[in-house]
Amino acid sequence: MNRVLPLFRRSILDGWRGLVGWTIGILAALMLYLPLYPSFGGNGQMQQIIDTLPPELVRSLNYDQIGSGPGYAQATFFGLIGFVLLTIAAVGWGTEAIANDEENGQLELTLAHGVLRGQIIAERAAAVLVKLVWLSIVSVVVVLVLNEPSELGIEFGNLVATAVAFLGLVSLAAAAAIGVGAVTGRRSWAVSAGSGVAVYAYALNALGNQSDDLSWLHDWSPYSWAYGDSPILNGWNGTIWLNYAVIAALLAVGWLVFRRRDVAV
Repeated sequence: MNRVLPLFRRSILDGWRGLVGWTIGILAALMLYLPLYPSFGGNGQMQQIIDTLPPELVRSLNYDQIGSGPGYAQATFFGLIGFVLLTIAAVGWGTEAIANDEENGQLELTLAHGVLRGQIIAERAAAVLVKLVWLSIVSVVVVLVLNEPSELGIEFGNLVATAVAFLGLVSLAAAAAIGVGAVTGRRSWAVSAGSGVAVYAYALNALGNQSDDLSWLHDWSPYSWAYGDSPILNGWNGTIWLNYAVIAALLAVGWLVFRRRDVAV
């Protein structure tokens, strides 16, 4: 196996159909939700509906700014539907990277071809992250296309900052699945880690929104690190990069352990 990045290339080629499917899903979600804003949000009707909901629910769903175009895009896509869709994809791809192949015996076959363990986790993690980058870029492009027709009023720089925060948040779930899969070699553990990180992040943010006494929980929520300062309204902030630091740590731990432990056969 002397080609450049053979495992990365194989992961991308083997998963292109799934990537196309997720791309269509992202397109469908954006095309479904964003064009509705002028009908509901632009005339104040959306805010009137939100005002009838329990304040605790509004804060939990981060719907407090849904009356504005940027707030609507954040609440409906980046903070909810898009977050759920890309998290599912991230956990699935992250689990397949190491744990799934180890449980079904394919990893032992790959190692028999003379590749290094560190190379496996590095190239497969890179493939997962590239897929998530692609879906994030697609999201930005579609939002830009719909921005004026849907009367959203999102500034380009703020959209890019939101996309970077979005990518870091969903990539954290992928990194947890990859890292735990590399450490344990168990698919169930990898899935639990990836999905658990996402649930933990969202739940802690929702709890922190309930009152000033609980606002300290935001400091421990990856969801809050990404969106706490509303990058879609205010642009770049330092906490966006915290998720990337945790991603690097999870992958580094997985890489170190995977290089030394026994692989299940």
